[in-house]
Amino acid sequence: MRASELTTTITALIEQKVPTFLWGAPGIGKSSIIKQIASEKKVGFIDLRLALMDPTDLKGIPFYDKESHTALWAPPAFLPKDGEGILFLDELNAAPPSVQASAYQLILDRQIGEYTLPDGWAVVAAGNREGDRGVTYRMPAPLANRFVHFEMEVNADDWKHWAYKKELDERIISYVSYKQEHLFTFDAKSDSKSFATPRSWEYVNSVLKSNLDESLLLNAISGAVGKEVAVGFLSFAKVMKRLPDIKRILSSGEGEYSDEIDVLYALSTGLVSAVLKDETKLDNLLRYTLELKGEFAVMIVQDLQRNGQTMEHSDIFKEWVKKFIYLLE
Repeated sequence: MRASELTTTITALIEQKVPTFLWGAPGIGKSSIIKQIASEKKVGFIDLRLALMDPTDLKGIPFYDKESHTALWAPPAFLPKDGEGILFLDELNAAPPSVQASAYQLILDRQIGEYTLPDGWAVVAAGNREGDRGVTYRMPAPLANRFVHFEMEVNADDWKHWAYKKELDERIISYVSYKQEHLFTFDAKSDSKSFATPRSWEYVNSVLKSNLDESLLLNAISGAVGKEVAVGFLSFAKVMKRLPDIKRILSSGEGEYSDEIDVLYALSTGLVSAVLKDETKLDNLLRYTLELKGEFAVMIVQDLQRNGQTMEHSDIFKEWVKKFIYLLE
């Protein structure tokens, strides 16, 4: 399922406190989705990496109670005591079987040892697939049956929507829009240590912000997304120097046009980013796109709408719809 579909579906199941398990390749944003849901719901979020735990870390440590002459379990301090939130069990299938077994009762019965999970908390787990070259243990059928399972796929449109919200470097968004297959290049059969994923593109964003000397950029970016993708990205980045004047377009609705596809992708991203920061420029942007290649005019408008930009009130938009309605059907 796409990230946008998963967000809606998992949010609904969290409301019903149905345990869910999110499967997917490394670096595609599984944990980010769950964290985003918690943020949007304004509830607590606890991320437990079970692969780093021993069984007693989750169940607690036994101690002798003098009054009852019995052994009790002291629950761990990191488990929630009240309120609402999401208890996220990340890398669950990377945990040793003994740790997975200790999670059985917490997931199904919402309690473990002397501890009971508060009613307001939902359990969500995630893990890499067994063929993804990660450290994984086959999940026992009884544990697997305690979840509703979903597999996350990488989708460039969903990623682009997220990238605009996170204000990633425009060159990255433009390049991935132009070369969508370079958003995710993980190959379980390859021995390469560096490959492109949504997470590694975030690293590229940080590299670009670091003001690293240009002579060192290729090696730094290659270390994040692999050399082939890094070479392609840096070559594409030079396109930014050939763009029409974006400030002029947004201030007057007029400007130069290009027939070069790579330039059009870069220009589209630049225009969308600018209007998302200053929506007063919307009419001038729409006026300019009336003479732009149709598919790019539509892409610009759809990217703006996905990011919450309304334009139905604009007279220019009504004219825009009349011209490009054939591409919207």
